[in-house]
Amino acid sequence: MTTPQRSLRSHVRADPLDAVRWNHWLREFESHLRGVRQLAPYTVRNYLTDLVPYGEYLRKTRTMDLDRADRWFLRGYLAWLIDLGYVKQSVSRKLTALRSFYRFLREQGASSRDQTDLVGAPRADRRLPAVASAEAVAALLAVPDRSSDAGVRDCALLELLYSAGLRVSEARNLDLDGVDLGAHEVRVTGKGSKQRIALLGAPAVQALQSYLGSVRGKWVTRSSGNALFLNRYGGRLTVRSIQKIVKRCAVAAGLDPAFHTHTIRHSFATHMLDGGADLRVVQDLLGHSSPSTTQIYTHVSAEQARKTYLKAHPRAAGMGTRPS
Repeated sequence: MTTPQRSLRSHVRADPLDAVRWNHWLREFESHLRGVRQLAPYTVRNYLTDLVPYGEYLRKTRTMDLDRADRWFLRGYLAWLIDLGYVKQSVSRKLTALRSFYRFLREQGASSRDQTDLVGAPRADRRLPAVASAEAVAALLAVPDRSSDAGVRDCALLELLYSAGLRVSEARNLDLDGVDLGAHEVRVTGKGSKQRIALLGAPAVQALQSYLGSVRGKWVTRSSGNALFLNRYGGRLTVRSIQKIVKRCAVAAGLDPAFHTHTIRHSFATHMLDGGADLRVVQDLLGHSSPSTTQIYTHVSAEQARKTYLKAHPRAAGMGTRPS
């Protein structure tokens, strides 16, 4: 099947002058995202990637006058993306990036027209996040071999991810001075460089104590700095390395092959709500700026309750599932 990216290229006629102008504003926008908005490198990369098809569409339609992008032009762009095979969620994300870009252009005086807010994103089908059961998470946490240095580190990493509900980038960026095991807390830097305090349970504290007491000192080098999680060569663990550790342990535990780092975070939030935690508390622990973002986990929790009821209640036969 032809990928959307390849289809895009087949429609493009190269124009060096257009490319120079377009790339200039992309570089300026990138500097704005990094310097002014202080977004994480991964987030900045996603913004820029989501703008690539718009540059292709401008060249395809021979339009490099950014002010020409009225609502009809933008609707044509979204329809073009859908025709190329992009899913609704991807189209919506690209529109979000485009809105931020045009807002920036207006601020810089590079565009006098911005009608991106007059165009609605295609309504995506609501997909509930994948959540593992408490038993599945327990199986995951039991995988690391605590008789090896790498296993001790991996155990501390997995316990931390689940106990604090961290994003993988947040775990990667943790420093020693952000960890207070006596208070059962870690200071986390989340999206937009916002800091919050995440809490640790006793198993996570014990696992971190073991790692700090018996492993990190063996691996630390002059270049290790203040990084909490190191590889065996003394470098800070990368996001990719953490993802590989989680994937390897998930496979060893016999979990769904689609299990990934964010599944742990989803599971943390859902298990908290299942245990009676207030939605606002979970929002604060996750570092969500809006309660609507956290609200999705109430749907997951309710759906799990429904499945449990259907399976366990003797009078639930014939009730069926909730209509979609």
